[in-house]
Amino acid sequence: MSKLLDHLARWRPFRAVVIGDYMLDEMVYGDAERLSPDAPVPVLQVERTERRPGGSANVCLDLIAIRGSVLAIGVTGDDATGALLRDDLAAEGVEVDGLVADDSRPTTVKRSLVGLAQHRHPQKMFRLDMESRRPIDAAIAQRLIERLEAALPEADVVCLEDYGKGVCTPAFCQDVIRRCRAAGVPVLVDPARLDDFARYRGASCITPNRSESLGTAKSLGLNDEVELETLGVTMRTALECDAVVLTLDRDGALLVEDGAGPVQVPTIAREVYDVTGAGDMVLAALAGAIANGANWADATRFANVAAGLEVEIFGVEPIPLERIHHAALRELGKLRGKRRTLDELLVEVAAHRREGRRIVFTNGCFDILHAGHIALLREAAKHGDVLVLAVNSDASVRRLKGPDRPVHDENDRLEVLSELESVGAVILFDEDTPLELIRAITPEVLVKGADYKKHEVVGADIVEAAGGRVELVPLLSGRSTSAAIDRIRTP
Repeated sequence: MSKLLDHLARWRPFRAVVIGDYMLDEMVYGDAERLSPDAPVPVLQVERTERRPGGSANVCLDLIAIRGSVLAIGVTGDDATGALLRDDLAAEGVEVDGLVADDSRPTTVKRSLVGLAQHRHPQKMFRLDMESRRPIDAAIAQRLIERLEAALPEADVVCLEDYGKGVCTPAFCQDVIRRCRAAGVPVLVDPARLDDFARYRGASCITPNRSESLGTAKSLGLNDEVELETLGVTMRTALECDAVVLTLDRDGALLVEDGAGPVQVPTIAREVYDVTGAGDMVLAALAGAIANGANWADATRFANVAAGLEVEIFGVEPIPLERIHHAALRELGKLRGKRRTLDELLVEVAAHRREGRRIVFTNGCFDILHAGHIALLREAAKHGDVLVLAVNSDASVRRLKGPDRPVHDENDRLEVLSELESVGAVILFDEDTPLELIRAITPEVLVKGADYKKHEVVGADIVEAAGGRVELVPLLSGRSTSAAIDRIRTP
């Protein structure tokens, strides 16, 4: 996984093509606190309706969130819903000129009714599907292939997302895979629930879940009680794929590569568990990692981290790269407590900012911790969402305070400060001032004690030039490390 972290540190934007079944998801929310008087069914008192791109369109949004540029290729109806879907995708930065309007079918809509009973958690009550599963005709398929051929020279990766709505016919899938292979572009497949995956033969990778995999056992000459390792190996050989990634919900994933034994990639336990959208996130994350030069093992680890974050959310929401990177650092055990290197801190700060949180920065020696320090840090934390505390190294303290300081070494000081509730992260710096740290982090708020004047605060110009502000907070009188040391020396 350390190699994965190297890839994440050097992550570059990439070009992806997403082919498959495009749809619109609608969530109708309301209260469901009574039964209908004319039938024993709950009544949903509608409060609001939300819509978002779904199916293959959700894969596009997941790819955008991890810095992909995306071309959508698929079919919609020639209707108002299709226009809404295009508008929603375009608003998120997805190129939609690969979507073909077919007036013989409706745009697929999945409308979920979500009730809130007794003011508790939302619960999906029912779903209405408006769709056609009729296979696309040859003329429509040819138009999609033409769009793919035009896109392949610039593509880093192709995703084939099959929801069984008629786009991914056996002939069409084989045509897509053949052309991608000829162009040297990896093609990754999230399969539909089928008895036989033969239509995906030759793909670079296929990502079925547990039940989808077991559903194909008979076509592979196996029974449905076969061990997953055997199933994965047999599937990879039969489909002539470079890799098979079996997604196993709470159990993580099973990777089978050509020439290697099966590898279990575990995941961590999650407080909330909703698998909606997890398969889409796996496909997008695998594609992004492969486009960035990762091998299948590291790509699967990355996808597993991303999917683990997805299942913590009720419904579907793209997971930004910064958040996945931060979670990967945690799962590897690189982030223990609150102490950070600059590289780790920059990842964490970026993840917080993607979630809309404001970063507060302050600094000091914090040699002998006292009530004045606590008051300063408590007040500093109130000015934002995450307080970053920069602490002078031992060498830095000696230059500033003299050869008999610090009393406590840097590791002890950071250990104590990490336990403070007000502190979000601590970082050591060796220079006389934290100027370079401030320049790298560019906090929204820079805090110092009121014994400073604003023009004396190191980094104030950098923060204010970036639109941030400087806050001078009151100090508790009579509290200082120097005074404490003097009292100890001279009772």
